[in-house]
Amino acid sequence: MHEADREAHASQSGARPLRVIDLFAGCGGLTAGFASTGRYTPVAAVEHDLAAASTYAANFGEDHVYWGKIEDWVKGDLPEADVVVGGPPCQGFSNLGKRSPLDPRNELWRHYMETLIAVRPKAFLIENVDRFGASDQFQMLQQETLSGGLLEDYQIDARVVRATDFGAAQLRRRFIVIGTHRDLIKIPVPTGSVPKDEWKTVRQALEGLAPDVDPRDQLLPSATTQYFGKIVPGVFKSPDLHITRNYTDKSLERFGHIRPGGNRLDLPDRLKAPCWIGHDKGSMDVMGRMHWDRPSVTIRTEFFKPEKGRYLHPDEHRAITHHEAARLQGFPDEFQWCGSKIDIARQIGNAVPVELAQGLAVHLATGLTD
Repeated sequence: MHEADREAHASQSGARPLRVIDLFAGCGGLTAGFASTGRYTPVAAVEHDLAAASTYAANFGEDHVYWGKIEDWVKGDLPEADVVVGGPPCQGFSNLGKRSPLDPRNELWRHYMETLIAVRPKAFLIENVDRFGASDQFQMLQQETLSGGLLEDYQIDARVVRATDFGAAQLRRRFIVIGTHRDLIKIPVPTGSVPKDEWKTVRQALEGLAPDVDPRDQLLPSATTQYFGKIVPGVFKSPDLHITRNYTDKSLERFGHIRPGGNRLDLPDRLKAPCWIGHDKGSMDVMGRMHWDRPSVTIRTEFFKPEKGRYLHPDEHRAITHHEAARLQGFPDEFQWCGSKIDIARQIGNAVPVELAQGLAVHLATGLTD
């Protein structure tokens, strides 16, 4: 939703849009979900990857985006915000023990914490992998909300949620933390309201997309644009991403053997990788076909490689296209993209499913304004 649309929605509802900062923003999956509700306006986004920052800027405007390291951004004058969202990367946490979250050896987490301390939002949201709840950093976060801690003005709630329960066509589990300022009523993490028999399916997500992709159609259009004073590939619309790869004859033969909903077990031994022969347990999604009438598996950054998971099209002898992956992540077709094919695949796979972000955004806005 563009700025004018957000302001019109706010005017009609009589409420000022909530101001949101998106840290480690990527291409803007969280912001897309929050902005789509009409109840938020982004005032800052921080992303170090040029292609991802450019994609964010193409969709939400360049004026509030900081392309660079969060440790540099947090030293400046930070905007006022009602909500801070983001998912700090997990590298480097496993050996921290009980060290302070401001330990310089844990820089990314430290700067997320510094943002909360400087901005003092009404609420914050952290999304991460499902195992985050058992990590040292989550224990540190809990400790910092106790009396005398750096975030003692906040109370938190946390749980693992499924994107399917929020309307996404994807079985993606994420650990969600919601921190609420103690002056407000505590906002618990929602569980989602979509019953299992109503989960969105691959068929529904891909509705209207032509399944047959010309095998010669492998390249993005020739286009460049400029963001942050740099030239980047793009801007591409989502239909531009409905392209395939140059598969070997052996790969195509493998795909031809895999039945609907099947996987590597459908292959004759002569077409199996040596590590698959005699191993009929584990990794059952490898070289697997998606099911038309089920949600997809988690869309990761290498969804274009069938050997990485259940990423074969339900019918066609190819992996899902970038456009199909974006649809399964909940991005609308009007969403725009910057970067190479690899860049864009990384952006799609690293994003928060838009429907999940939207559901969390509505829940937070209701708790903060109603």
